[in-house]
Amino acid sequence: MLTTDLRDEVSRLLADLIAIDTTNPPGNETPAAQHLAAYLARSGVEADLVGRVPERANLLARIHGRGSGPSLLLLSHTDVVPAAPAEWSVPPFSGLDRDGCIWGRGALDMKGQVAAEAVAFAALAREGWRGNGDLILCSVADEEVGAGFGAMWLAEEHPDLIRCDYVVNEGGGERLEHRGRIAYTVNVGEKMCSGFEITVRGRSGHASIPDLADNPVPKLVPVIERIDRMPRPTRDLPELQAFLRAIGEEGADPVEVAGRARQDGSPVVAELIPPMLGAVITPTGLEASASLNVIPGSARLRCDCRILPGQTPAEVRTAVEAALEGIDHEFEFLEEEGGTASPSESPLWDAIDAFVGTIEPGAIAVPTISTGFTDSHFLREALGCVAYGFSPLRADPIAAAALVHSADERISKDDLALGVECYMQVARDIGALG
Repeated sequence: MLTTDLRDEVSRLLADLIAIDTTNPPGNETPAAQHLAAYLARSGVEADLVGRVPERANLLARIHGRGSGPSLLLLSHTDVVPAAPAEWSVPPFSGLDRDGCIWGRGALDMKGQVAAEAVAFAALAREGWRGNGDLILCSVADEEVGAGFGAMWLAEEHPDLIRCDYVVNEGGGERLEHRGRIAYTVNVGEKMCSGFEITVRGRSGHASIPDLADNPVPKLVPVIERIDRMPRPTRDLPELQAFLRAIGEEGADPVEVAGRARQDGSPVVAELIPPMLGAVITPTGLEASASLNVIPGSARLRCDCRILPGQTPAEVRTAVEAALEGIDHEFEFLEEEGGTASPSESPLWDAIDAFVGTIEPGAIAVPTISTGFTDSHFLREALGCVAYGFSPLRADPIAAAALVHSADERISKDDLALGVECYMQVARDIGALG
C-alpha cells in the first residue's frame, strides 16, 4: 500500500503538470520537462533535456544498474490535445483537486502516468535502490501529433539514450469482470494507421448552371454507402485467442462473446473484442469545392483505417477496390504507421501479472491490441524491445475512456497512487533479474 506522502506527492505533481499548457499543436513541452527535471533534482536525480528544437524538449533520467540484468524504460508523453474551455465545468488547465480527483486536460492522457512514473522513479532513487539493470525515465514531446519531435526523433537520432530491454508505456490497465473472473488489460501491440483517400472526378463549372458541368460531389454518395457496408478484412489474431482463454471463453465465437457480454453486463469485454477482429474503416472527412458557387473538378473522401498486426495495407486496398467496383475512382494511402506487437510471454509480462494479483486476489493480466497509435511502436521498431501499455485503473473504464480527449477529463487520486505502486513494484521485479 502506497504511503500517504507519496499519494499526496503524485497528486501535487500532476496538478502542477496540468497547469503547464502543453497543447499540441504547438506543444511547447519544454516547461513541463523543466518542471519534471526540477522535481527529480529534489530527489538527487540529474535529468537531461534533449530536443530537436529548444521549445520541445524530451526528458531523460537514469538510475544506473549493476550491469548484470535487463533494463526497463518508463515511457510517457507531456503534450496534450486541445481543450475548449466553454465545454468544461472547470478551467481545463487548473489541475483542480476536487471530489477525490485531479481535473484537467491530460489527467488521463497522459500526464497522470507521467506523474506516477516520475514519483515512482524519484521514490526509488531516494531509497538508494539500484537494480541489476538500468531504470530509465523518459517523458517525450509530440506524441499527440507525431511531427518528429518526440519518441520518433529519439529513436532515429539518439537510440543509445533510450536503448532498453523492456518498456512500460500508456494504454491498457482497464479492469474487467467476466464470468466471475477479474482481469486487467495489457496492450501488447497496436494497430497500424492506414488511412486512405478516395477521389472521384468530374468537370468544374459555375454552380448556377450545373448542367454544363459534371459535379463529382454526388458521386461520393455511393462511395460512402459501399464503404459503410463492405466486409472488413479480418485476421485470426493470437492475442484475441489469448484474451478469450483468459476470460474463460476459449474456443468461443468472439462475435458471440461480445454480443453476450453486452447483454450480461460486461461492457469492457464487449468493447475490446470487435477492434481485435480485423480492420476498422471510418469515413471522417470530405473535401470538394472551396467556393460556394463553384462546382469542383474533383471530390475526396478521407477514411481513418486501423489494421491489425500481421495485416497489410494491400489487403485493405483490395477490399476497398472490390467494394467500389464499377465506380470510377482513385485510391491513395495517406499514412502507413504502426502495427507492431510484442510477445505476451516475457519477464515484463510476469511482473505486471504479479502486480495485478497483489491488488486483487485472483485477478490476472490479459493481452489486448490497442486501437490507437502509441510511441511504443517507435521503440519496438528501432530497438527490438518488448513494450507494453499498462496504466492500472480501478475506475469504470468506459466512463474513463469517454473523458479522454473530452471535457472534464479527470483521474482519481486512488488510481494515481495505484500507478506509483505499480511502477515501483515492476521496476523492482525487473531490476532483480540477472
